[in-house]
Amino acid sequence: MLSTPPVPESHVAPLERILLFLQRLFRPLRQWRGWERISQWEALRAIRNSASLRAASYLAAVSMVLILIAGTIVATQLRSSVFESRRTAVLSDAALRFSTAQSVFDQSTASTPDQIQESTRQLATSLRVSASGTGAVSVLLLRSQSQSQSQSLRINEIVDPTVLGVISEEMKNAVAESTDPQWQSVSIPSARDANQRVPAILVGRNVQVPRAGTHQLYIVYSLQADQERIDTVMGILIFAGIPFLLLIPIITFILIYHILGPVRRTATAAGKLAEGNLDVRIDSSDARGSDEMANLGRAFNNMAESLEKKIDEYDELSRLQQRFVSDVSHELRTPLTTIRMAEEMIWDQRKNFDPVTTRSAELLHEQVERFDSMLADLLEISRHDAQSVDLAAESIDLRGLVTRVVNANSELAQRLGVEVIVNAPTHHCTAEIDDRRIERVIRNLLVNAYEHAESRPVVVTIASNETAVAVRVRDHGVGMEPATVERVFDRFYRADPARTRTTGGTGLGLAISLEDVVLHGGTLTAWGEIGVGSSFMMTLPKKVGTAISSDPLELWEKE
Repeated sequence: MLSTPPVPESHVAPLERILLFLQRLFRPLRQWRGWERISQWEALRAIRNSASLRAASYLAAVSMVLILIAGTIVATQLRSSVFESRRTAVLSDAALRFSTAQSVFDQSTASTPDQIQESTRQLATSLRVSASGTGAVSVLLLRSQSQSQSQSLRINEIVDPTVLGVISEEMKNAVAESTDPQWQSVSIPSARDANQRVPAILVGRNVQVPRAGTHQLYIVYSLQADQERIDTVMGILIFAGIPFLLLIPIITFILIYHILGPVRRTATAAGKLAEGNLDVRIDSSDARGSDEMANLGRAFNNMAESLEKKIDEYDELSRLQQRFVSDVSHELRTPLTTIRMAEEMIWDQRKNFDPVTTRSAELLHEQVERFDSMLADLLEISRHDAQSVDLAAESIDLRGLVTRVVNANSELAQRLGVEVIVNAPTHHCTAEIDDRRIERVIRNLLVNAYEHAESRPVVVTIASNETAVAVRVRDHGVGMEPATVERVFDRFYRADPARTRTTGGTGLGLAISLEDVVLHGGTLTAWGEIGVGSSFMMTLPKKVGTAISSDPLELWEKE
């Protein structure tokens, strides 16, 4: 029974050869100096942002895998086919050589050790020369392990140092125990380069040497020519596969790029539409036909037309609303001025009235003041809506502005029993602001805090960093629910309609404050917890038009 050890590594690594070949092929590209300037992150970003590149990349990767798999299968099948064919031929030739050798030994008339040694040497040389046509490169004659130690005549072994090491003990044992030829797949040094190893087949059988007893005869057949043919075929397959590997993704990219052209133009038009250009439309060439791309173009144009029409309607309604508020506010100024003149005369004479009339005069005075304040707020909010507000910004230290507002409203704080604590740093907190508007914002925040503090302290904190200044007003009163926080800056919104106002607010103060802060490029935020209090924080950039990198204060701090 033949011995069939594993095939050497040179037979089972076609995939490694393919990868090595590709590595050598693309080595000049890696050595190109411009390659170092190409950022892999930019390439990844381009692939991620382009469906065409992404599809081409996926197809290239899939094609590479398929070609490698196909190459591996073809190489394996080719190697197996060639190897099996060569093995059959080698075993047939080896059987003939072993039979010839045994016949020569049987007919030999040599009797002395020198004669027997010389006949074995000539036989080994003759076998190697005659079998060279089938790839034999070496013939060895070794003593059998089963040779009797009492054998009277011993001859020297015929060995080849370059291939002697490939004969394993397993092979020797198999030859010693069988009368049939045994074979094994091995690797031997190449005849062209001693540092390179090539596949080979080792065939061995026992022979009877006259008067010297049993010996093992081995013939080594090189498969270097077969391996070179396989490498040539694989090289041809690789060169044939590389154009497909390159052309398939390129053609795919071109096709997909062309197909997705209407999608790109639609995306560009959608971006312009989002920027406010309502006149943008998809070209008629992209909207012709009945395929998905044409339907997309027509749907976009219909959407743009409908959106433009709706926005025009809303703009007209908004203009009518703004004009109505502005006209009503202005028209009410005239009768309000007359009412105020009459109210002031009554107010000045209130001491001469009976108690009921005096109280009526006081109520009239309060409501006229509130009516006048509401008209002013309505005019201001209408100017914000019409985007006709001018910002007169100048560099001002917010510490002095906050102090001025706190002092101006000290009488209200005393009347409500609220202690005001101002935490200001020693350094300047200067920013470019419209002091009239920011003063109004701070006053609204303070009055709102006094209104809901329930006679508990109100803390005003001022801080600044490299890019912004902030003013936080924190009370410890009734607090706010999350739903209230979301709507606290809405116009005319009141968290508790049943709650009695002590300061006669118009319901527009916080809304106007938010508009004023946004006009400066800042933020106005709020937070609160029921029973714990509320916190409002205004953050303004130090210079108008610059970005705020971070807030100088935390909106809500546990106390």
